[in-house]
Amino acid sequence: MALVRILVDGYSLLHSWPELAEGAARHSEVARDALVEMLQAYQDACGTPVTIFFDGRGNRKTKPKNNSTSAVEVLFSSSGQTADDLIERAAHRFQPYGEVLVVTDDFAERATVSGFGGSVASCGNFIAMIQNALADLAENLNNHNRKERNRFSRSR
Repeated sequence: MALVRILVDGYSLLHSWPELAEGAARHSEVARDALVEMLQAYQDACGTPVTIFFDGRGNRKTKPKNNSTSAVEVLFSSSGQTADDLIERAAHRFQPYGEVLVVTDDFAERATVSGFGGSVASCGNFIAMIQNALADLAENLNNHNRKERNRFSRSR
């Protein structure tokens, strides 16, 4: 089956990636926005839609903004829910459409998702996947640009 969506536990990934939004608190808007931006770049490189789940509970003065686009969806859990609850439900609901990949370092969450047939990845492995995909994209763009420059130079 083809991979139809990547479901990301946002705070789990942020805590595993200290270089992203370095110096910003892991639960800050700055860190979340940096993660969303990085996952948008990854989605551009791989083409698979991504949903990022954040725990929305707690005492916040303002409601977290939802930076969703058509290819990268950002969701916050409501009161009485966790991001894990939403991830499990989404992974189960996407099953008839193809394979989903759940990204989290929560062992219980990974066991639950793999128990009903979903694929799972640790945050460290997913960070490596992102870095490899973005490096491949940059290399492909450089090769394309070099070919176009050569083609343009020869046509003069």
